Amino acid sequence: MKRVFCLLVTGSLLLLLPGCETAQQVLGGMNTQTGGLSSAEITAGLKEALSIGTQNSSNKLSAVDGFFSNAAIKILMPEEAQKVESTLRNLGLGSLVDKAILSMNRAAEEASKSATPIFVNAVKEMTITDALGILKGGDYAATDYFKSRTTTPLTNAFKPVIEKALATTDATKYWNDVFSAYNKFSSKPVNTDLAGYVTERSLTGLFYEIGQEEQKIRKDPAARVTSLLKKVFGSTGS
Repeated sequence: MKRVFCLLVTGSLLLLLPGCETAQQVLGGMNTQTGGLSSAEITAGLKEALSIGTQNSSNKLSAVDGFFSNAAIKILMPEEAQKVESTLRNLGLGSLVDKAILSMNRAAEEASKSATPIFVNAVKEMTITDALGILKGGDYAATDYFKSRTTTPLTNAFKPVIEKALATTDATKYWNDVFSAYNKFSSKPVNTDLAGYVTERSLTGLFYEIGQEEQKIRKDPAARVTSLLKKVFGSTGS
């Protein structure tokens, strides 16, 4: 007797299901695991959740001190420059270093204002398969989705904004002053791509905040601010 199989993609798993003949049967099986929700409701709920989460993250980080006052994501001197920072502070030039650090964080805050449209586009492009994978995936499945879809466009959008912001806040000047001062006392001059470094750290901080928002929606019923979110995420057993 000929057996019929079909494929179901969920999270990071590719499942081979026996006796399944149509996509509707696959989705029907998923519906029984998600409180009878249709694939359209699941997709709509997740898009709503991601829109809320990314908007909250972008707004939080683009505010004054969004990066600078957040110990978890505050941008500090890069690892290769920590010896420079220590040396300068020992030489009484700590205020110069502090100004450079503040300027880097101000640049990240400014760049974060351009994140929302990129996230909105990623949400619009989400497929039913994406939605089901996120719903049944790990705690950070939505954050991972955004990383895969938005890292490149965010980098392209952030870097020129950061370069301009660094110039506006005199960060480039402070950075040059810091390393010019250090290089006077060192036989090994330091040359770091400031804009590239701040861009990378900005995205790390942004995805960290999106991950925190995702945890709220998955685990905290109070964070599900609409009836559709309550229905979708309540059905997952969270």
